Amino acid sequence: MIRRFTRKFEKIALLLAGLAGGSQVQAQQDHMFSQYMFNMMAMNPAYAGSRDVLSMTAMYRNQWGGIEGAPQTTTFTIDMPVNRERIGLGLQLFNDRIGEYNTTGAYASYAFRIKMGSRSTLALGIQGGASSFQADLAKVRTDQGGDPAFAQNISKILPNFGTGIYLSNDKSYIGISVPQLIKNKLTDYDSGVQRATQRRHAYAIGGFVIRLSPALKLKPSTLVKYVEGAPLGIDGNLNLWLADRVSVGVSYRRNQFNSYESARTNGKVYDQDAIVGIVEVQLSDQFRIGYAYDYMLNTLQTFRLPSHEFMVRYELGFGKNKILTPRYF
Repeated sequence: MIRRFTRKFEKIALLLAGLAGGSQVQAQQDHMFSQYMFNMMAMNPAYAGSRDVLSMTAMYRNQWGGIEGAPQTTTFTIDMPVNRERIGLGLQLFNDRIGEYNTTGAYASYAFRIKMGSRSTLALGIQGGASSFQADLAKVRTDQGGDPAFAQNISKILPNFGTGIYLSNDKSYIGISVPQLIKNKLTDYDSGVQRATQRRHAYAIGGFVIRLSPALKLKPSTLVKYVEGAPLGIDGNLNLWLADRVSVGVSYRRNQFNSYESARTNGKVYDQDAIVGIVEVQLSDQFRIGYAYDYMLNTLQTFRLPSHEFMVRYELGFGKNKILTPRYF
């Protein structure tokens, strides 16, 4: 019984992820992080170089732990300013697994940075790269034989490019981006039910810092996500910084599922996704770590599936001509 449930859940999860996106179920395909504020270059290439130092960030997310085939995502980004901080260069590497699907990719980012007054910078960014999309569907067993969605394995190289705008200073930021503009086909067939293609994702991000006292700062931020054919997804975050060294925060996420998650279950409509607890520690000027835990608010709440997320950031280039105060974004 457990095995049967696991296989059924795996297939549903794959469909919800959009990797085998049907005509009625449409959802986010890009990898998701609760600590999105540490993964902004993956969403907006104009972010490259915005921290004014060589910055390296690694993140790992284990979603719905305990379920076979649940999503696991790992990313690594590195970026830095060059040419007197007028140019930002960046590189992102990622691996995203869900069930029998595996996507590994790399993108390079370029940002042209324009000074707007003495403290603000407007950046115009582009990125380009490719991902390797693999699906070992021959291993998947379904209740009904002959399902065309699982008839053959998939192996594809998916080139893509994207663009974005990012305006920031040491106290606030705002940005808009579409990181992948090409709608690549994920399969070579279309059965009328299956329309497996990459969908364009658009992101709007923003945040600012409120100084409550010399030792306390409040940092609200938000991420708005749009995917073609799906409702808006919204992440709202509120972090409290203590002495610029320790931060505790909470986030609320509204999902983007317009069929499965919004369906009525036991008389209730689930259009929520999760409440997230976040802890960050700035161990030194160069080294920061973070952890996030998702508490589900949707129908998966019944199964009490934990989601864990870890972040490590290390930066080089601090000195008298560089950052003398903490950077919050």
